[in-house]
Amino acid sequence: MSHPAVRLAAIHDTPLSVDEVVGSLDDDGAGGLVVFVGRVRDHDGGKSVTGLSYSAHPTALARLEEVCVKVAGDYDVRGVAAVHRVGDLAIGDLAVVVATTAGHRGSAFDASRALIDTLKAEVPIWKHQLFADGTEEWVGAP
Repeated sequence: MSHPAVRLAAIHDTPLSVDEVVGSLDDDGAGGLVVFVGRVRDHDGGKSVTGLSYSAHPTALARLEEVCVKVAGDYDVRGVAAVHRVGDLAIGDLAVVVATTAGHRGSAFDASRALIDTLKAEVPIWKHQLFADGTEEWVGAP
């Protein structure tokens, strides 16, 4: 990773840990730490979701690192971390954890929002949702 504020960028096929993300950002100079946790919910678009699977393109980790570097460069932050899960997930499982630290809360909030929004828009990770009515849907796939 090519920015000193980027502390963690990873894609895991095992359960995610908020503690891993927060621990990577340990910094006595950071007055603000903002964490966003995305979980698998039991519904989408008015339909009941029974489970889902995430798939990542081979370039996904490199793109995730680029997104983290961009956020680190665009915002006044001390630390940036992001992890995303791939594989089969159940309702309630953690799908993504992002966090930023900054000298003050405002910068950390702004950077964390930019981090999750840019990750979702630019990192090639696709969601395959399974619905209770037997239908399925790919989200984010080209």
